[in-house]
Amino acid sequence: VFLLSTMSSEFKEGNGYSYPTDYKFLHQNMDGICPIISKSSLSTNQAPTCPQLISDPMCICMVGLPARGKTYTAKRISRYFSWIGVKIKDINVGNYRREAVGAQKSADFFDPNNEEGMEKRMQCARRAADEMVDFLNVQGGQVAVFDATNSTRARRQFIIDICKLNSIKIFFVELICDDGEIIEENIKDVKLLSPDYVGYSADDALSDFRERIKKYQTAYQTLDPKLDREYSWLKVYNVDERYEANKIDGHLQAKLVYYMMNIHTRPRSIYLTRHGESKFNQSGKIGGNSDLSERGRKYAQALKEFIQKENIKDLKIWTSQLKRTIQTAEPINSTIQQWHALNELYAGECDGLSYEEIQVKYPKEFAYRDQDKYNYRYPRGESYQDLVHRLEPIIMVSVCQCR
Repeated sequence: VFLLSTMSSEFKEGNGYSYPTDYKFLHQNMDGICPIISKSSLSTNQAPTCPQLISDPMCICMVGLPARGKTYTAKRISRYFSWIGVKIKDINVGNYRREAVGAQKSADFFDPNNEEGMEKRMQCARRAADEMVDFLNVQGGQVAVFDATNSTRARRQFIIDICKLNSIKIFFVELICDDGEIIEENIKDVKLLSPDYVGYSADDALSDFRERIKKYQTAYQTLDPKLDREYSWLKVYNVDERYEANKIDGHLQAKLVYYMMNIHTRPRSIYLTRHGESKFNQSGKIGGNSDLSERGRKYAQALKEFIQKENIKDLKIWTSQLKRTIQTAEPINSTIQQWHALNELYAGECDGLSYEEIQVKYPKEFAYRDQDKYNYRYPRGESYQDLVHRLEPIIMVSVCQCR
């Protein structure tokens, strides 16, 4: 998939936003989901506030045997929620275990009959739970991902009790896989690079990890539709083969289920480029629908040559519906699909003006925007937050086409 980004180049990492690796033009807002701030709530000497729209903090508790993709999925969830504006933290219990007892522990350490090992692992779970509570109830976090096997009912009850005591909602995500090929692929692709097996030969690492899985299997208790019917959960079978959901409660849980039913684990490449220089770029004006400049057309030709050298199989090109992106893609010999959702942020009454003109004509608006660019909405226009929500369906479509 080849996307043409029409995002403003003004948003860069130096402004406090970080890039998810798959989509380099998407940005995080770590201040929470915020409504558009009205003029009455801002002044030129007062920082904008950001009311919380999530009434209760939530714990997303991963469940599953080793090598089922829990940590990979936890990181994907964290990236997605960060992008849509949720203050989220991924808490990995395994990191606490490696810190407490060292990384290189044989499979016997994970034997449910190993009382000393069980106690050490429980201590690590308590420390991770303390971090979760501190993040959600002290630091103002909204969602924490509790990444561990959590493979017994007793361990999950421990987390449930912690959440109830601290008024935290809980949502379980269980990854179930009985496809041997998927499991083996996951072991070889991920576990061989794990800090648990630094210094091990590949054969020894694989042998020990397979034995570790067997230890967990002896005590594994899956989420039960009857015994766990009062809790909110999602079960995912064999990556994307089947889904089972129970008692979905609220907007965030619904979004999580929607996301989980669309993500994929298969590798693919996405090339992102801005359009070539436009005539509005030359004059310093924002927005509009101007043609490419002469330099912009040279860029389009250079882009065509680059794509030809890449020799991309089944190339798909997406552009916005603005002339500058369409003209940038035209020289490339491939099907082009135009998306209104990829249009640049709409500046409303400021569209077609330079920033200098905006400062003179709308001095208060210029000051409001300078205080909080992510949440600021142009008069009769959009904010970056609006843009994120506009782009979300596009992201899902691109993922679905890669499944």
